[in-house]
Parts: sequence; structure tokens; C-alpha cells
Amino acid sequence: MADSYNVVLLVEENLTPDDAARIHSLHEGIEEPVAYHVLMPTSDGAARVQAALGASGDLSPDLVPGRPMPLTDIDPQEIVEEAREETERELANAIAVLQATGRTTTGELVAGDPVDALGAKIKEVDGREAIILTEEHFVAELLRLDWTSKARRHLDVPVLHLMEQENFDEQAGGGEGASLI
Repeated sequence: MADSYNVVLLVEENLTPDDAARIHSLHEGIEEPVAYHVLMPTSDGAARVQAALGASGDLSPDLVPGRPMPLTDIDPQEIVEEAREETERELANAIAVLQATGRTTTGELVAGDPVDALGAKIKEVDGREAIILTEEHFVAELLRLDWTSKARRHLDVPVLHLMEQENFDEQAGGGEGASLI
């Protein structure tokens, strides 16, 4: 893959055709063949199980001390599996919409720290840049604990942060969304 201009993408959620078109537009003037490598963290099945069981830390009226805990029909393993299947579908979609732009695209699910996986993939494919697509995470960004801030501190390639499903004008404050805050 050294003959290509390799771009590694860390994608938080589903990628839309508009997202893919924006990414593709960033590389239109590059003479080398551009190849995209998509990384998508596996969904947090444990968090979904916790939410489904109502174990988020808030006591529901039914969970008052001294009262029996209600039994549920929730299968934790099934919730974890559904989360993984959903993430696999989102990754397959991301690959398909990027391939539709005419670019070579590969993808994989990652477990563990997404920024570590991003760094490893950049080394593996001799990546020239990283693009991180996420929703806004105001507190993490403010404290510089978000993926982009971490990646910029630890990687030796340019790192671009794009907001998922928000066009360039909206991200620059010219449209709607969180960029108006």
C-alpha cells in the first residue's frame, strides 16, 4: 500500500453518502491513488446491557431498598451481540459509501482504545493523514480528552476532525447545529 496515499479514518457512527463525498473532496487533487482505511470502535455492549437493566445509577421506584428487584426478560449476551451486529452493519455501510466515490476502501472493527488502533493502522499502511469523524463531544473537547486531541498529541501525521453528517459550512459556523454555540 506504499504506492497509495493512505488515509486512515476513525469513525464513531454510521457514515452517510454526504460524509463520504466530503471526505472524497479533500483528496481530489492528489495524483497518487487514494486508499481509505476505516476503523470503527465496537459498540459498547456492556453499556447497553446496563441501560437495559436500568443499572445506570438511578434508582427506579421499583428498586427501593427492601423491595424485591423486578425480574426482566433481558438477555445480556443478546444485547451485546446486537450491538456488535449493528456496528458491523455500520462499518459495511461506511466501506460501501466510500467505495462508491471510486476509492479503494478497507475497514475493520476495533476494540480497546480507538486512538491506539488509529496509530497502529497508520504505521501498518504508512498512512499520510488521519480523519476522525464524530459527533460533538463538548466536555471532552474542552478538556482535550477527545479522540482528535489525543491523536494530535500522539501521531506524526495531520489529523482532521470532521463532525458526522454536518457539511463544511455548518462546521465553520455558517449553518445549523452545534457550531452556532
